Amino acid sequence: MSIPSSADPPAPDASLADQGGEAYSHKGLTYPLGRNGPEAGELIQLGNGLGWARLPVPGSLKHINVWVLEDDSEVDGGIALVDTGLDIAPSREAWEALFAGPLAGKTVTRIICTHFHPDHIGLAGWLTARFQVPLWMTREEWLFARMLTADIRDAPPPEAFRYWRAAGWDEARIEAEAARGWGRFSSLVSPVPVSFVRMRDGDRIGIGRREWRILVGNGHCPEHACLIDDAGGMMIAGDQVLPRITSNVSLSLSEPEADPLGDWLSSIAKLKSLPDSLLVLPSHGEPFNGLHARLDALDEGHRGRLDALHAHLVDPRRAVDCFPILFGRKIDDSVIGLATGEALAHLRHLEVEGKAVREVQSGVHWYRAC
Repeated sequence: MSIPSSADPPAPDASLADQGGEAYSHKGLTYPLGRNGPEAGELIQLGNGLGWARLPVPGSLKHINVWVLEDDSEVDGGIALVDTGLDIAPSREAWEALFAGPLAGKTVTRIICTHFHPDHIGLAGWLTARFQVPLWMTREEWLFARMLTADIRDAPPPEAFRYWRAAGWDEARIEAEAARGWGRFSSLVSPVPVSFVRMRDGDRIGIGRREWRILVGNGHCPEHACLIDDAGGMMIAGDQVLPRITSNVSLSLSEPEADPLGDWLSSIAKLKSLPDSLLVLPSHGEPFNGLHARLDALDEGHRGRLDALHAHLVDPRRAVDCFPILFGRKIDDSVIGLATGEALAHLRHLEVEGKAVREVQSGVHWYRAC
């Protein structure tokens, strides 16, 4: 299916502001539901069979938004759940509070996951088994989740050591990382179902009174599904568009010669074809209007960092030497993996564009501008 024309869809339900806090604007975005999201066990109704809940996430993210869609096509009181939270006790407890409270008496009909990251798919297996319902995902995301949950080893594979060494990690840092073990993904994800229902770019899925169109984005992960209600003027954006933070775009161990940042920038251009009036429902933060302004900011942010990085490569640099140019914070052990992946993604994109070359010395990758 093609992307709709530039004609804007109807504005979202005018009563939205009444469901949350006081509306406000910040950096070109408007937050019609205010600053405060649902508390644990609470469901905020956004109108016409769409509900918003939150599950706890450790660390700076604090929460993930999950969405409850009225789905009475097969059973009265049916609901579809979009994204599931981590497989940790606080998330399970939050779901139990929802099922005992605002979702009491409802029948779960399907579980939809936007992508394979643990905070999105972590409890998919638990929920599908509990309610005996199917998992809906894109194929590449399901395959990645299945692969990573099965990849449990006593020690990291040789490729991991080469990846860390190539990025410029010292031997002490490598030994410390190796001591943490391998297969931590599976510790946060319940068993992923062995079968699923595939979602494809352009698919239209009827759920209750809404029809959701699937738009696939790339870069943050291989095949991220966004769900767009063209008639209602809403988009469940997952991590593809976040209001305040930039989704991590990393060069992964799985595909070290890929260009995830190129994929991300292409996806931003693809999303710019959508109407600017959509109410964006992100996985982290609050629902907002201002899709195009946010996409422009994301695009400009990455391109600005690419320019600064290119200038930094006047002398040969390793990935770890690029942290001060790319990040506005100290990179400690808690985020060095994400920072390394993101630095490598930017360096790789400069290489793909012909603006940098890579030279290997004793297993370490050095990049210089050209």
